[in-house]
Amino acid sequence: MASPTSRLLELLELLQTRPLTTGREIADRLAIDARTVRRYVGVLQALGIPVEGQRGVGGGYRIRPGYRLPPLMLGDDEAVAVVLGLLATRASGADGALAKINRVLPPTLRRQVEALEETLGFTRVTGGAPADAAAVLLLADAIRRRRRLSSAYRSFSGEETERELSPHGLVVHSGRWYLAAHDHTRDDLRTFRVDRMWRTALMEGGAVPPPEGFDAVAHVTRSLASVPWKWEVEVVLDLPVDEAARRIPATLAELVDDPEGTLLRMRVDSLDWMATVLAGLGCDFTIRKPNDLRASVRVLGKRLARM
Repeated sequence: MASPTSRLLELLELLQTRPLTTGREIADRLAIDARTVRRYVGVLQALGIPVEGQRGVGGGYRIRPGYRLPPLMLGDDEAVAVVLGLLATRASGADGALAKINRVLPPTLRRQVEALEETLGFTRVTGGAPADAAAVLLLADAIRRRRRLSSAYRSFSGEETERELSPHGLVVHSGRWYLAAHDHTRDDLRTFRVDRMWRTALMEGGAVPPPEGFDAVAHVTRSLASVPWKWEVEVVLDLPVDEAARRIPATLAELVDDPEGTLLRMRVDSLDWMATVLAGLGCDFTIRKPNDLRASVRVLGKRLARM
């Protein structure tokens, strides 16, 4: 079902493309009643758009002749929020709403927003606004135009380095933004937290192309699943792989088909936390490593039994 906002945009589009549109035509096109048509027209008039109504036979609505809709003056944060909201929900009509918004953006911001639409991926259909919208728009523009970047970067351990990057894709996961890029400093594909990047700037040189068939979402998903935490865990779950995948996000663990079920591989910082993850899966399991995980499972089991 179309949202009120998308219907309002569709009405505006309709009025801009026709010299006169009847109330019945608007109602049929937007699947609304006559009262709602009048209310939507009132909203446009309240926004300063000169929609005129003509009564009688042959009457209808039109935008005053000679009026041109001014550019939609969104800031960087607002533009990213609009695009993120529409893309993340994947709602019906999202593509059409984005196209209409793009047509009334100033040229530079329109180019950056279109680049964000083309380059943004999600590990799931949720996302949060980035801390620095201008930086995200710059990254998206660089990906689209195949431009190389320079950036300072702070790692998880706090080490600060200067990087030269060929950006390949932006991905949102659990409210955080990640950049998949070829790191020329390390000569390897890497994943970068966007909020740990600063002094990011376009360079003169062009970016190296991504590997054939490169999928930024898949790359970031694998990267997040292999973060080198303290403990490396291997557990065989008494579940088929497809069922295990429905219960465990791909960014959390690697799942491999095994003769005994599904082999789960994870890297974690807390074995007590890992024990709670296993307890919540609702299936039998066999711990292969580390042995210390067995102690954490026993302790959790005793605590649950007391409860």
